[in-house]
Amino acid sequence: MLTWKRNLWILVISQFIVISAMTMIIPFLPLFLQELGVTNPETLSIWAGVIFGANFLTAFLFSPFWGRMGDKYGRKMMILRSGFGMALFVSLTGFATGPFMLLLLRLLNGVVSGFIPASIGLVSTNTPKERVGYALGLLQSGSVSGAICGPLIGGVIAQTFGFRTVFFLTGLCILIATFVVLIFVKESFTPVETKHKTSTLQEFTYITKKKPVLSLYVVIFFIQFAVMGVNPLLSLFVEELTSPATVAFYAGVAISVMGFANMLTSPQLGKLSDLKGAQHVLIYSMLGVAFFSIPQAFVTEIWQLISLRFLIGLCLGGLLPAANTLIRMHAPAGMESRTYGFSNSAMYLGTMLGPILGGFVISGIGVRGLFFVSAIFLLINVIIVKLKVLPAANKVFDQEKRKQQGKNAVSH
Repeated sequence: MLTWKRNLWILVISQFIVISAMTMIIPFLPLFLQELGVTNPETLSIWAGVIFGANFLTAFLFSPFWGRMGDKYGRKMMILRSGFGMALFVSLTGFATGPFMLLLLRLLNGVVSGFIPASIGLVSTNTPKERVGYALGLLQSGSVSGAICGPLIGGVIAQTFGFRTVFFLTGLCILIATFVVLIFVKESFTPVETKHKTSTLQEFTYITKKKPVLSLYVVIFFIQFAVMGVNPLLSLFVEELTSPATVAFYAGVAISVMGFANMLTSPQLGKLSDLKGAQHVLIYSMLGVAFFSIPQAFVTEIWQLISLRFLIGLCLGGLLPAANTLIRMHAPAGMESRTYGFSNSAMYLGTMLGPILGGFVISGIGVRGLFFVSAIFLLINVIIVKLKVLPAANKVFDQEKRKQQGKNAVSH
């Protein structure tokens, strides 16, 4: 098997393990806080929100730094650094004695996080350019399938052995996945020597001077902002459509079917990106998510909501993989990890702020209004891609196609 294909399949499996492990924890953080003595409902909701966002806050702040280290020492080194670090801090979380200790460990976990972004960086830089879309789509399938299985596995373990066991098992799973990468993943990496030291701001300025990188950062932010503004709050809407006894079940189904559909289409839309251009897949995928978001505001039955969430999931498979393919296409040579580092910061920022705005929208105009807001942000994104990304992306895509055709002609 070619090295890039072997790396891809190993990282797909490793991402599945890591995401499964991490998502065992997230649904049970509020319940674990109760075990730690936070029993007041109002205080509990505040602590749960702060602790959920803490991980993304420090990940947002440190992602550019780890991007710089990735360009200096290699993307595989960043996967290992993140994997071993997360295994340590997640395992230590099982020994937390109060909410402040839990908050500190979540902040530290965010500092060292980056297993998935570093994997994206390694795959995108070690895969032939004409296969990057397919590779990143397949990689996303591994993540999404892990996100589907993780909460189910975590629920069984927490119910049987308690919440602390979930943290210990999560740390062990991440450790195993990291050792798999250490032993089996091979990276072709040559650092680019730089004569002068540069600050993070100078690097950001240099990278974003190359069009349309800055516009892609805005697009990635809005994707996460729109999607994550809905997902964590979906259970509140499910509560309107079903009985209290079945809320948890149907909320889980509504989220899982979207992930399942995403997993199905990511590799196929990735292949389409390689054939027709990631910029076109990105535009039509966003239009699809926006189009299917609006009818959710009018559903009256739970099956209608679940059906629409499945259709949204089919389109979601073309968002972040296509955006990451475009980032790879326009990243300055030798600065690929730093370019991804800044895009990851945009993604983390959207993930952190989306639920916050979603909460304000719900308090102001209700849960149904949230679907309209999400659609509006996605349609704004379509306009940005059309005006700022499409011209440059079409030019580079056509150049790459001509190069590939030339290589094929020579080989024949």
